[in-house]
Amino acid sequence: MISYQGAVFRPPSEANSLILQATLGCSWNRCTFCAMYREKQFRVRKLDELRQEIRDYASMFAPPRKVFLADGDALMAKARFLADLLRLLRETWPSLQRVSCYASPQALAVRSIEEMTLLRELGLSQYYLGIESGHDPTLVALEKGVSAAEMVQFAQKANAAGVRLSVMILLGVAPGFSQEHAQESAKVVNSIQPRFVSTLVVTPVEGTPLWEDYQQERYQPPSPIALAAELREFLQHLNLSNSIFRSNHASNYLALAGTLPKDQAAMIAALDQVLADPQNAPFRPEWLRAL
Repeated sequence: MISYQGAVFRPPSEANSLILQATLGCSWNRCTFCAMYREKQFRVRKLDELRQEIRDYASMFAPPRKVFLADGDALMAKARFLADLLRLLRETWPSLQRVSCYASPQALAVRSIEEMTLLRELGLSQYYLGIESGHDPTLVALEKGVSAAEMVQFAQKANAAGVRLSVMILLGVAPGFSQEHAQESAKVVNSIQPRFVSTLVVTPVEGTPLWEDYQQERYQPPSPIALAAELREFLQHLNLSNSIFRSNHASNYLALAGTLPKDQAAMIAALDQVLADPQNAPFRPEWLRAL
């Protein structure tokens, strides 16, 4: 049977996927805002363990439509290991529609276009990339380990390999530089032209440097109105040819959805209404917000 070690995280769109822990933890694990894998040391699991888990699952349940390879940085595993795992998944479930994973910029830097192309041909067709910001001072403060230009460079390798990218931007991470963060983040996303774009709201979590800043009052979370203004600035500067936008993650105060550029004006108009009449804005209550 599938067994999980520690807390398991997945994107909202993988709610109905089989979550398979191909790796444990995150190879980078230094981002100042993230507590997801701090209790784990990164390692790649043994293929024999995964083979047994897949066999057990297949003997008990109907074939999954999608598989998400956890934990936070499965793409950092050697390409040969991932190829063997993907072949195993295909042999077990020939009808499998998609395999996806988180991809750190460090993993994208390591994997070659040829490796990603092979893995895509074997089924690993979508990566979730946390860009967080396109504003270089903010990326330094977040300890992402890459610049905005490097983020674009590495992401374009995935594009060249034919992999769909789902990218994430964090709102509220640049106190005092909200406008610059929004505009520069839009520039990075425009350069990548991902299939999916989403926004999350940064939330201080115990055990992270951001939490310490919050406790010492060095970081003050922006108000829902300030976050709406930042989101509007980001959306206004997007220039995408065919991307799906979502702010449906539970951390968001506002849930917006649309296809860009078709629905861009409508979403900006909705934010203008929020900013003009904040008392009647459909903000998600705090008790419903989570990571």
